Amino acid sequence: MGRDGLLGSFEQMVLLAILQVGESAYAPLVLEKLEEGLGRKISRGSIYVTLDRLERKGLLRSRAGGPEGERGGRPKRYLAVTEQGVAALRQARDSLMNFWAGLDRVLEK
Repeated sequence: MGRDGLLGSFEQMVLLAILQVGESAYAPLVLEKLEEGLGRKISRGSIYVTLDRLERKGLLRSRAGGPEGERGGRPKRYLAVTEQGVAALRQARDSLMNFWAGLDRVLEK
C-alpha cells in the first residue's frame, strides 16, 4: 500500500490476478493473466518486485512447491492473497466506487 494506506493500481491488479488464477497461482501465470487483462506486455522484473513488496506488507504469502525437473529442480513459488490483502482490495474498491458514483453520465460522453 502507498504511504496513504491505499493500494497502488498495479498492486491491486496483481492481487486480483492472483485471486483469479486461484490455488495454482505462481508468477508466470499471474504475469500471463495481467498481460491478458491489460492488453499489453508487463516486464517480468516489475511483477517480481511487486510480489516481494506485497509479501513484505503481509498482503500475500508464498510457499514453495516440490522440485520441478523442467525448472532445473527449482520449486515453483505458489502465491495466495492473505485476509489482510483481501481487506485492502475491499478498501480500494470502496474508495474508487465513492469517486465513480454519479459520473457515468459525464464519462460516457
